Amino acid sequence: MRKKFFKIFLLVWLLLLSSFAMYCNVSFALEPSESMIYRGIDVSAYQGRINYSEVRNAGIDVVYIKASEGDYLEDPEFRNNYNGAKSNGLNIGFYHFIRARSEEEAIKEAEFFSKVISGTEPNCRLAMDFEVFGDLDTYEINNISRVFLQKTQELTGKEMVIYSNTYDARTIFSSELASMYPLWVAQYGVSTPSDNGKWENWVGFQYWDMGRIPGIEGNVDLDRFTEGIFLSSGGEIPKPIDPSPEDIKNVIYYTVQRGDTLSKIASLYGVTVEQIVELNNIQNPNLIYTGEVLKITTADKSNTEPTSTTTTYYTVKRGDNLWRISRRYGTTISSIVMLNNIQNPNLIYPGQVLLIRREVRPNDTHATGGTFYRVGRGDNLTYIANRYHTTVANIVRLNQIQNPNLIYPGQILKISNS
Repeated sequence: MRKKFFKIFLLVWLLLLSSFAMYCNVSFALEPSESMIYRGIDVSAYQGRINYSEVRNAGIDVVYIKASEGDYLEDPEFRNNYNGAKSNGLNIGFYHFIRARSEEEAIKEAEFFSKVISGTEPNCRLAMDFEVFGDLDTYEINNISRVFLQKTQELTGKEMVIYSNTYDARTIFSSELASMYPLWVAQYGVSTPSDNGKWENWVGFQYWDMGRIPGIEGNVDLDRFTEGIFLSSGGEIPKPIDPSPEDIKNVIYYTVQRGDTLSKIASLYGVTVEQIVELNNIQNPNLIYTGEVLKITTADKSNTEPTSTTTTYYTVKRGDNLWRISRRYGTTISSIVMLNNIQNPNLIYPGQVLLIRREVRPNDTHATGGTFYRVGRGDNLTYIANRYHTTVANIVRLNQIQNPNLIYPGQILKISNS
C-alpha cells in the first residue's frame, strides 16, 4: 500500500514539476512585437562576395549589412553588399560595430557611420552593435550607447535599433535605453529568446550563426524580423555638410616619450595644457607616463606636421611578443594594448590579428600603408592573387607566410604596399 501511495505521489509531483517548467518557459520568453515574421540574414566582408539573386530566391526578405567599425574602418564589402541587395529588391538595414571608449569617441563614430552610409536608401532601422566593453562599467557603456544612438539619429534622420545578446540585454543595457529603442536580440539554439526584464518584445531575433543560404559561401547569421524593424519613412540618408575652414579640426594621437610634459606637448602642437587634460580625462596634469597615448585636436593643419597617423594590421607569428612588434612598427606596447583591448600584454598567440596605429614623421621608414584583404571561408591564395592581379609569391612574401596552403577565415593579408 505504501509503495502504491509513493508511486502516485511521485507521479503527481512530476506532473506538477512539468507544468511549472512549461509555465516558466512561457512566462520568461520574449515575444515578437508583431505576428508577421520576415526571414533575414546579417552579413559583412566575412561572407565574401554574395549572389543576392540566389539569396532572394531562397526566401530571404531582410538583409542587415555591416557598414563600419570604430571611427575609420568601412567594411570592405559594404558597397557591394548594398548594391547587390538593393538591385534584387531586398529590405536593407545597416549596422555599426562600436569601439568607442568615451562619449566623445561615440560622437566621432556616429559621424563616421553616418558618412559611410550617406547617399544610401535603407528601409530598416540603423543598428548599434556594441558588444566589446573592455574595462568600461555599465554607466559608461550606457552613456556611450545613448550618445551614439542620439547622434546617429540626428545626423541621418533615421530610427535606431539596439543589437545585443540576451545576457547583455539583461545585465548591461539600461531600462532607459530599452524604453527608447527596440531590441534586435541574439540567442542561439532556442525557438524564442529569453526575457531580459527590460524590453517587452523583440523586433529582430538572431537565432543562429552557422546558417547556410544559397548564394553565400560558408556560414551566415540567420534572423527573424517583425514589422517593427522597418523605418517609418524612407528617403536617402543625407550627405554630411562640409565644415567651414575655421571649424576644421585635425585629430592626432601622440605617444608620450621619456622626458615629455604636457606643457612641452601642448607647445609642440599649438594647443593648451587644459585642452589636452580635458580631451584625455587626465586627473593629474603633472603625471603622464612614457608610452601613454594622448589624443590632441588642432584647428591648424600646420601644427600637425611633426606627426601624422597611419594604421595597419599585423598577424602575430610564432615567437612574437608585443615588445618586438612595437619596435618593428615604431609604436608602443601601451598603444597596441589599448587599440586591441588586450587584457594580458604578455599573452598573444600566433594567428591573432592586431591593429597597429602609430605616429609617422616625414621620411619615416616605418610608415606602412597599402591594400589589405580579410580572408573569407573557402578562400585560397590563388583566388586572392587573381582577384587583385598579383601573384601568390608576392602575397607570401609580404605576409611572411610559412605555408601557402594554410590561411584561415578572418586573417588579414597585405596585398600590396600602395
